[in-house]
Amino acid sequence: MFENIKKDYINHNKEFLNVGFFAMVVYRFGRWRYGIKNKIIRKPLSFVYKLLYFNIKNHGIELPCEVILGGNFQIHHNGGIMVSGYTQFGNNCIIRNGVTIGAARIDKVEAPTIGNNVNIGTGAKILGGIVIGNNVDIGANAVVLKDIPNNCIAVGIPARIIKKDKY
Repeated sequence: MFENIKKDYINHNKEFLNVGFFAMVVYRFGRWRYGIKNKIIRKPLSFVYKLLYFNIKNHGIELPCEVILGGNFQIHHNGGIMVSGYTQFGNNCIIRNGVTIGAARIDKVEAPTIGNNVNIGTGAKILGGIVIGNNVDIGANAVVLKDIPNNCIAVGIPARIIKKDKY
């Protein structure tokens, strides 16, 4: 946990009071407490996690500890960020304010799987059990409802896919 927090601190420009960094600390703490087998110890830590998580939600970041994050995950600009607990991220992903990632339908438990080196622009919506490839840029306010292959850019509503070599 502490090694990951140290990396998160560096990824967030060594700004201790950065809300994105604090969200990562809460996320790491939440994941860490799952590893504690003794229920008598884990229960109070779960209560502390829920208090901290509620605080982060009040700052506009909903990043539950059930999300699978790769290395070097960064939150740029807090506010309005909602990530489903079923989402998976690869390494070196950046997420910005106003982003929603989760289910496309209320009657299905699904969430996107996001590859490595994905840059998610402000206000983007990524919905459904879709796969976002590696080295993908998702433009501001794009609404992504289908898979995106590697090395592409997704822009618009609904998002259209542009190969990076044509851009």
